[in-house]
Amino acid sequence: MIQLFHVFKSFGKIHALIDITFEIKKGDFAFVTGPSGAGKTTLLRLIYRDIRPDKGQILVNGINLLTIRESKIPYLRRSIGIVFQDFKLLKQRTVYENIAFTLRVTGTAKRDIKRKAWEALKLVGLTKKQDSLPSKLSGGEQQRVVMARAIVNKPSLILADEPTGNLDMDISMEIIDILKQINLNGITVVIATHDRELIKKYPTKIISLESGRIV
Repeated sequence: MIQLFHVFKSFGKIHALIDITFEIKKGDFAFVTGPSGAGKTTLLRLIYRDIRPDKGQILVNGINLLTIRESKIPYLRRSIGIVFQDFKLLKQRTVYENIAFTLRVTGTAKRDIKRKAWEALKLVGLTKKQDSLPSKLSGGEQQRVVMARAIVNKPSLILADEPTGNLDMDISMEIIDILKQINLNGITVVIATHDRELIKKYPTKIISLESGRIV
């Protein structure tokens, strides 16, 4: 599913990632952990081809991200759902409209949009909030909308960047439980987090970074 071979990435004089090699298999549920500045976000950005490595090879679903044509990158990203810490929801659109928008921009037929959006809302437990604006939701509910938006196209991979960073422990566990449920549906899930206590509660595959290196 995801393979990195001797990957390096720098921003000016800052070495964000140094000689990173690992594999995440299809169906895995994995954490990428480490303190702030360890390289977690940079690693996720490389995987969904937001940036390119300076050296090394990255394969996602068998696609070489160094040789992929620019015109093919949007199609690659359709197979990847991304959950951001800062939500990035459309503030003037309802919960349903935020999710439906994702389907519209990918050319989903109108007859399928309502069904797919409803299925995603049901999975994250927000069917009763579909007409609410993001400003009327709690932080945990907004993160659930982000997850519904990420899964609505039925991706093969979910990348979550600090999805519980602004939430208390109880809500954080609810968010991880939903991601675990998504994983049970066959979707590979990779979560970047600095929260070691959270990881202890969900023993699974862990990639630990420190100063840009795997430790």
